[in-house]
Amino acid sequence: MKKIKPVILSGGSGSRLWPLSRAKYPKQFLPMIGTKSLFVQTLERVSSDYGFASPMVVANEDHRFIVNEQAEKVGVPLEQILLEPLGRNTGPAIAAAALLAAKEDPEALLLFLPSDHVILDTPGFHKAVKLAAEVADAGNLCCFGMTPTKPETGYGYISAGEAIPGYDGAFHVDAFKEKPDVDTAQTYLDAGSYSWNSGMFLFRADVILAEFERLQGDMLDATKKALAGARVDLNFLRMTESDFAAVPAESIDYAIMEHTEKAAVVPAEFGWSDVGSFSALWEVQEKDADGNVAKGDVMLEGTKGSLVHQGDGMMVATLGVQDLIIVTTDDAVLVANKNRDQDVKKIVERLKAEGRSEAEVHSIVYRPWGNYKTLAMGERYQVKEIEVYPGKRLSLQKHHHRAEHWVVVEGSAVVTRDDETHLMSENQSIYLPLGAVHRLENPGKIPLRLVEVQSGSYLGEDDIVRLEDDFHREGEK
Repeated sequence: MKKIKPVILSGGSGSRLWPLSRAKYPKQFLPMIGTKSLFVQTLERVSSDYGFASPMVVANEDHRFIVNEQAEKVGVPLEQILLEPLGRNTGPAIAAAALLAAKEDPEALLLFLPSDHVILDTPGFHKAVKLAAEVADAGNLCCFGMTPTKPETGYGYISAGEAIPGYDGAFHVDAFKEKPDVDTAQTYLDAGSYSWNSGMFLFRADVILAEFERLQGDMLDATKKALAGARVDLNFLRMTESDFAAVPAESIDYAIMEHTEKAAVVPAEFGWSDVGSFSALWEVQEKDADGNVAKGDVMLEGTKGSLVHQGDGMMVATLGVQDLIIVTTDDAVLVANKNRDQDVKKIVERLKAEGRSEAEVHSIVYRPWGNYKTLAMGERYQVKEIEVYPGKRLSLQKHHHRAEHWVVVEGSAVVTRDDETHLMSENQSIYLPLGAVHRLENPGKIPLRLVEVQSGSYLGEDDIVRLEDDFHREGEK
């Protein structure tokens, strides 16, 4: 078999697992299960150690530096990162990735994987991928159907038809079914020929592009135009917002899979979950004798069937409760009935409508050079904790409305202030007056941490004039 090229789909709005997940830092970048993020787990699952080709990533433009940073930390080289300036669903993302891959090899086998899924049985996953690759190489569009364990109403279903001769365990698709009500889901479960639609696919590039040409010509043409106008920026390929906005928004299921005659399914069971809700997160984790999942500094008393997730901040104690979702971060607390967790997105919608920052970002804001956290804020001052990764530096910049004081608390720093350069270590500080051209760099091999005190008439993040930037963000805030 030829090598399989993974294409990791990394979009998401961060609304279903709020407050853990936010729009600027959605769930795939968080360690929802274990100590590694779902994105990293996905990369490692299709690494070269298992014989896969170098992966391509299709990501939201806002997340581009997070993608790079997480891949670098685990040593997984990314061949290409295609950036979407806005969400257009999975159809255009898959068309764009297939067009790029076909330039190198029209018959490339492409494995499309969402970056935010849990897969507990990696050998079982690889076994299913091997079979799907053989089926796809014969000209079929292969999807992965997960063996249902209950009458789930949150997933679409795939009805398996006749077996595909010569490929034991693979079937032609009889029909795709929309998310059912509970009674219909039970009939699917009883029939034994239905699978959950996992949203994972394996195609040959030329085959899927031919089906786009036949079924979604306008989408394919608009995607070609968007790619033609894309520019290379570092290791990113960036499409313009105007070009990509012209691409019709549609899922691959609606656009292609429900209409093609080439659809095939490999039913499988490898501990899969799309972690689309807190109840789904509860289901895939180990529970105590009372059916609870607890993470962090948590004390449970008389508690049953609950998920209690304590993030940064104070400890969480529960007493005499059942079937609750309790999630805390240092800037938000969610308490929900486990049966209502699909409605978490309604909270996020209200936060957005009220202009609340909690819908978009965590208290820790991630940048390509590191991160910062606001510790205190007043009318004319703000205090932040800043972390700079080893070998990284901020842009050369100045501010029109604020001055800054920096105090190094860990590591070493090289500070540029106008025409001066200062090497600083722990317990040393420097003052940056309003208008000073300055830059912060970590020359060491451990993280640099400092406390920044801002003072001035305006403290917004848009009061940054970037003069030089290693990450090409001169026009961004």
